[in-house]
Amino acid sequence: MAILEVNNICKSFGSTEVLKGINFSLERGQVLAIIGSSGSGKTTLLRCLNFLETPDAGQIAVNGEILFDAAHTHAQSDAEIRQKRLHFGMVFQSFNLFPQYTALENVMLASILLAKQRPDYKKNKRAIHEEIQNNAMQLLEQMSLTGRMNHYPHQLSGGQQQRVAIARALALHPDILCFDEPTSALDPELTGEVLKVIRELADKHTTMVIVTHEMTFARDVADHVVFMDGGVVVEQGPPEQVFGNTQNERTQAFLSRYSQNS
Repeated sequence: MAILEVNNICKSFGSTEVLKGINFSLERGQVLAIIGSSGSGKTTLLRCLNFLETPDAGQIAVNGEILFDAAHTHAQSDAEIRQKRLHFGMVFQSFNLFPQYTALENVMLASILLAKQRPDYKKNKRAIHEEIQNNAMQLLEQMSLTGRMNHYPHQLSGGQQQRVAIARALALHPDILCFDEPTSALDPELTGEVLKVIRELADKHTTMVIVTHEMTFARDVADHVVFMDGGVVVEQGPPEQVFGNTQNERTQAFLSRYSQNS
């Protein structure tokens, strides 16, 4: 069974159709790369998966559980939406770290907020915080940020901030890690730092959905590639098909433009 199933997702903003019936699935432990030109709907799709936007139509299921079904919508509380978001860990293009918190505190924050809802929180507060802190420290060590844990975001490079953001996304042990163009705000050297971390996660069979403009990275790391254009999935398949043997003219034109600009 696929860990993620996306069926006929549609989304409009006013009279503008941004997503027009998106379909794909993802197996556990695989990496899905979503590519396409600016304005093709990639980021909106990712925001729909993470419940930052509400689709107008379609269905989203994780581990066989239907998280969203436009045919049976009803008002959901913020708590219900937050619970559904726990299936996804989100890494944003612009890091989105809290400037008033250190790297360690940024990684710990969501876990602490969730822990406060536990009935045993007050009784076991110290032990719970210690466990959360140890987990956050291990994640930052995994990101090669051992000496930067007590630094604030403004004291970190862009690549370091993005690695903190990845650690934060991993802290709640999500089913699926989502990246929205995680290197587009970075220079080439820092881009390499972040892509190295994502490659290591792929080697550990972390399930990931990655919106990216790094075509070489997508070809080398992804198990499945989705090419979007104009709000639709034009082509999808293994990277060797999409990058090396595509028969679709729109995919060919996009990849040709990319090769000319790189």
